[in-house]
Amino acid sequence: MSGTAEIYDAVLTPGKMDLLRAWVRHQSWFDGDPDRLEQVTTYRFVDPEGEVGMESFLLTDGTRTLHVPVTYRSAELPDAGDALVGTFDHSVLGPRWVYDALSDPVYVAEVRRVIGHRDTAADHLAVEDGTITPSPVNIRGGGSGSTAESEAAPQIIRVISEENDAEADRPLIGSPGTLSGTWHDDNGSHTAVLVVVD
Repeated sequence: MSGTAEIYDAVLTPGKMDLLRAWVRHQSWFDGDPDRLEQVTTYRFVDPEGEVGMESFLLTDGTRTLHVPVTYRSAELPDAGDALVGTFDHSVLGPRWVYDALSDPVYVAEVRRVIGHRDTAADHLAVEDGTITPSPVNIRGGGSGSTAESEAAPQIIRVISEENDAEADRPLIGSPGTLSGTWHDDNGSHTAVLVVVD
């Protein structure tokens, strides 16, 4: 298990969804109405150094599910201006810089580790009362598929497909080199590949 992520009962200004809607509208993989985007659920990883927050959002625009991993930092990430999603003020932690996780080396290292070690997402710790709850997304790393851990850049699956057909050249759920997740919403249970490492 990937540790325990601390969750604060905090006020964020602006809110996370405001930042995500503003950023997603400019991405090449999105062609819908960003104002319709709503959060379905999220899952988290934990930085071994305790410095960088990592949260991956599953969003819907009513017809599709989108996967948007981000990182939270207390200072700017050098040479990553193009990957900046935005900034917000956290009422407990102070100013936070939010980045597209694919451009953050802490996320890249952790998602590789989770995949290679067949690990899971982090549990959630409510800091105010100490309650620990399991990740709302059941994350499963598929293993590295080789004796050496891959150094290839992860491929984030941005528009989620639950189809799992090898003949259609889609990565198989749970196969080596993949991060798969299962989550629940008003329409039932869903399982899909979320990240691939070649």
